[in-house]
Amino acid sequence: MARFEFRLPDIGEGIAEAEIVAWHVKPGDRVAEDQPLADMMTDKATVEMESPVAGIVREVAGAEGEMVAIGATLVVIEVEGEDEHLANHDVAPAQGSPELSRALRGGDEVVEFAIPTEHPIFVPPPPPDAVEISVPTPAPQALASPAVRARAKALGIDLSQVQPHEGGRVRHGDLDAFLTYNRQGGYAPAAAARPDEAVKVIGMRRRIAENMAASKRHIPHFSYVEEIDVTALEAMREELNAARGAKPKLTLLPLLITAICKALPDFPMINARYDDEAGVVTRHGAVHLGIATQTEAGLMVPVIRDAQSRNIWQLAADIIRLADAARRGKAKPEELSGSTVTITSLGPLGGVATTPVINRPEVAIIGPNRIIERPVFKGDQIVRAKLMNLSISCDHRVVDGWDAASFVQAVRRLLETPVLLFAPESGL
Repeated sequence: MARFEFRLPDIGEGIAEAEIVAWHVKPGDRVAEDQPLADMMTDKATVEMESPVAGIVREVAGAEGEMVAIGATLVVIEVEGEDEHLANHDVAPAQGSPELSRALRGGDEVVEFAIPTEHPIFVPPPPPDAVEISVPTPAPQALASPAVRARAKALGIDLSQVQPHEGGRVRHGDLDAFLTYNRQGGYAPAAAARPDEAVKVIGMRRRIAENMAASKRHIPHFSYVEEIDVTALEAMREELNAARGAKPKLTLLPLLITAICKALPDFPMINARYDDEAGVVTRHGAVHLGIATQTEAGLMVPVIRDAQSRNIWQLAADIIRLADAARRGKAKPEELSGSTVTITSLGPLGGVATTPVINRPEVAIIGPNRIIERPVFKGDQIVRAKLMNLSISCDHRVVDGWDAASFVQAVRRLLETPVLLFAPESGL
């Protein structure tokens, strides 16, 4: 028998260490070649490490949440035979080898920050296509995230007995419903609460916590909220969708992005990034717009490059493509970094107003809120109108309150007179 030391490779990002997010094996387990060993998180992505050899796991490098240096031994595997190159203990996976590492969740984060959970995705995920698959096994495995599987195992729940609420994937809420409803068709007593959970903060959740704390610690935030009448905008959007043909369906977001891009040239201090260590503010000419997107791994911010040069249909297509790539863990690193201003929203969850936290090192974040239909005065008449509050949070070291308010008023004018969105000159 020979000992093979699987060393943590340089994944090609120039990192010094990575965090153990999850183990798929433990000492004593027999592993096959290419079998997953562990999920490792770097500053940019979560990567699944696979075994290059078959054998028995003898040692692992640490517990979940601990850091492992690049080149350090991650797993020791006992393999059959006396292959000299294995016994030398100096074999490490080739740098960037796709056979040995594979991105699972696309856990890239924008620059130094990930948007917090209280500001979820602007665009709700489309319902998955129904696909019929013929599976030779009598009991196909239920779809669920690793966290849901771990919780179900701890509670003694067979996931195949749990009915997913939506999307075909079992979620924590489905486990709660299963615990409440008993197998005789009745409901458990109201006092039957689920057990407490101790959830270790590791991986992306720890990154989010660290970056959120850094953003609030370093940036003096202020927020401004304005009410906007989007009645005419919504009417125009419905007309555009009715005549769109093969184009993607328009949500409010492409129109809002267009208004933001038209207003920003007059307010360059909004489309900026602040390096507080160097004491330098970079005012960007192009608008690289980040969009907060909810994924199973946490909130991510895919970026639309040069949003100012895209029309509404191109923006709609980019939003769909980037959000889907982020959710499936297929987004490229360059699509998940470099934003100059970010949009975040409670979307279909509603909300009258928000005070979003800035995506550091940016200096502003914009949050559209729920559209509400209410009666309003138009002169001496009371009419029905669709109203939406638009929130903005800014870094007060860089952006003055007057500038933020003036910028939102410029966006308001464009949205309330939507024909200006398509005019060569906005006249602002």
